[in-house]
Amino acid sequence: MSLENLEHIKKEAQQCKSCPLYATRNNIVFSDGSPNAKILLIGEAPGADEDKLGKPFVGRAGKLLNEFLIKAGLERQKDLYIANTLKCRPPENRKPQKEEKAACEKFLHAQIKTINPKVIVLCGATAMESFLDKKLKISKVRGQIFENVEGYEGIKFIPILHPSYLLRQHSLDEGSPRDLTLKDLIMIKKTALD
Repeated sequence: MSLENLEHIKKEAQQCKSCPLYATRNNIVFSDGSPNAKILLIGEAPGADEDKLGKPFVGRAGKLLNEFLIKAGLERQKDLYIANTLKCRPPENRKPQKEEKAACEKFLHAQIKTINPKVIVLCGATAMESFLDKKLKISKVRGQIFENVEGYEGIKFIPILHPSYLLRQHSLDEGSPRDLTLKDLIMIKKTALD
């Protein structure tokens, strides 16, 4: 793993004008966490807080994600490297468009290659659709391990529900989205770190 390589990728992303989002961003949102992590968590795209601070998952959904990581026994700055499918915020936090994802794909793939994680956590449907069959429903496949993803042999991919979805789901009952997400994160920790 090369920190210099990640810095080079980040500089390229900062200069990118491959899609119109560069004109409305305040910051690119490149990554957070440890470049030595065995777990790479991929989210959808930056929101307003992320665009302002230049880091992924720092808004309300990020705070909730942090709570779940702590409950699962994971340390954000030590056990995870966090990135998004997009490096720039889409206006009004809308879903990333296909062309925007395609423009950012080279940066994300370079990050994955450099980090070389044991597990990639696909956080939400948009991240999942970037790597797995687009017909899959995240509610049906969350917590499942996908192996032999083309171009990433040897890496386990595990979809989880996005914390922005969990903000609207308050129940902690057995089988609730929050309960399932915590169980998924505990399983991810065992898969990657044990």
